[in-house]
Amino acid sequence: MSFIVAIDGPAGAGKGTITKQVGEKLGLINIDTGAMFRCVTLKILQENIEIEDENSIKKMLDTIKIDMKEEGEIFLDGENVTQKIREEEVNRMVSPVSVIPIVRQKLLDLQRKIAQGKKVIMEGRDIGTVVFPNADVKIYLDASPEERARRRVRQNEEKGIKGGSYEEVLQNIIDRDKRDATREIAPLKKAEDAIYMESTNMSVAEVTEEIVKIIKQKQEEKTQSL
Repeated sequence: MSFIVAIDGPAGAGKGTITKQVGEKLGLINIDTGAMFRCVTLKILQENIEIEDENSIKKMLDTIKIDMKEEGEIFLDGENVTQKIREEEVNRMVSPVSVIPIVRQKLLDLQRKIAQGKKVIMEGRDIGTVVFPNADVKIYLDASPEERARRRVRQNEEKGIKGGSYEEVLQNIIDRDKRDATREIAPLKKAEDAIYMESTNMSVAEVTEEIVKIIKQKQEEKTQSL
């Protein structure tokens, strides 16, 4: 029996951390869609491809290989890029890359294929609105731009990632929020039936516990309806 949990929200809201912890607690397969887009962005940067060069991007997408390990490590064409995809250069480019139609379609197909017939938890910008509009559980996780910037800087420092100063990260988040919310293709927005969760003043443990409760209730309801 398939069971889909969709967690959407803006950059730096803690979706990746929360999704990982909830997945571990409930035995759900964690599919990091943001990491997929970051891998494509990194590949474009490595190959010096212009984002307007659709033919070159298509050729790259035909051969790209993205692997996600259980330990949370991300591999791009056999190379461990877990840290590289979080660096500032990728941060600046991932939003414009993520709206390229052929990139979205390629990763959309891959995400749906991975999740088919499985119990998964997936985070991103449009999981509950575009990728899985019929997801069993939809959460929109949010936090203030200032708090998201603080979290991102702290996360970068802990992982030894070059991510810029607090001011630079905050401006990047504000700019990205605007781009993500106003883009024509799959803009960032809360699904009508998603549960809104404001996490600015909540700890990771508190958010995780609340989402686990919501999912367990939905799982029970689905089981009883069969």
